[in-house]
Amino acid sequence: MTENDLLKEFDDAAARFKAAKHSLAEVVFGQDEVIEMTLATLAAGGHGLLVGAPGLAKTLLVTSTATLTGLSAKRVQFTPDLMPGDVLGSEVLEEAPNGRREFRFIPGPIFCQLLMADEINRASPRTQSALLQAMQELHVTVAGARHDLPAPFHVLATQNPIEQEGTYPLPEAQLDRFLMQINISYPDEMSERRMLTATTGADTARVAPAMTADDLLRAQRLVRQMPIAERINDAILALVRSARPVDGAADRVRELVGWGPGPRASQALSLAARALALIDGRRAPSLEDVRRLAKPVLRHRMALNFAARAQGVAIDEFVDDLVARAL
Repeated sequence: MTENDLLKEFDDAAARFKAAKHSLAEVVFGQDEVIEMTLATLAAGGHGLLVGAPGLAKTLLVTSTATLTGLSAKRVQFTPDLMPGDVLGSEVLEEAPNGRREFRFIPGPIFCQLLMADEINRASPRTQSALLQAMQELHVTVAGARHDLPAPFHVLATQNPIEQEGTYPLPEAQLDRFLMQINISYPDEMSERRMLTATTGADTARVAPAMTADDLLRAQRLVRQMPIAERINDAILALVRSARPVDGAADRVRELVGWGPGPRASQALSLAARALALIDGRRAPSLEDVRRLAKPVLRHRMALNFAARAQGVAIDEFVDDLVARAL
């Protein structure tokens, strides 16, 4: 592929994401940052954890995103009695007309291109862990046999931060598989007024596909081909490494951080920064992209200890402080 062909493909992908952003904003009101981060997650080839109170259009965002990107989507409502086989699938014993018996694998809902794991923290750790292999390796193993997932494959999971009774916190290993944790807050008054008018009438807006699954795969390849300046890599490493409570770290970090982000955080920041640049139509990421992505990429990959909680230090506030010091 020549440089001109590559630039043309880049412009085409950027135009498709611009159309997708516009369409999503017509059905999900007042959440422009959430929309952009969700699309950036897909462009980077990652998975997203959407955290917000009930009624903030998390489900609508996921279903609309699936329509826009042309991905086959399935939804699983996670509950305490959900079993791994309910997600991955299982083998059943069948008898052929000739009397021969053999096992046949029946794929579960995870065999799709976009899986919505609704209220993922309501399932038991055993069921939550069923997603680990799929999210990282893009295949599952059932009864010793490997089954590949469709490409692309993404998980957009939702979580309610308010009602915690009967929930199981996601283990750190699984949280690390999510490229971003995207927190959804209440819309501003003007956006909520627009939503009230648009959603309580006789007609409601619907999104139309802005790209296909193949278009998304090409965009993901473009993201990995996008150049990234050495100073951006230096900034990413400085930020991530400054969050670890190790020898030589700042006193505040060693005092308040229980555990810090691993190398996957650096990889996530690099890919997400390039994906955000693509979505915005820019041909290289900037330091501002790293600043914008610091909280979505780091907030679920590190934990503050009891001393921090006793002082009333919130994780987002702490990450902002790290950004101010490192960048």
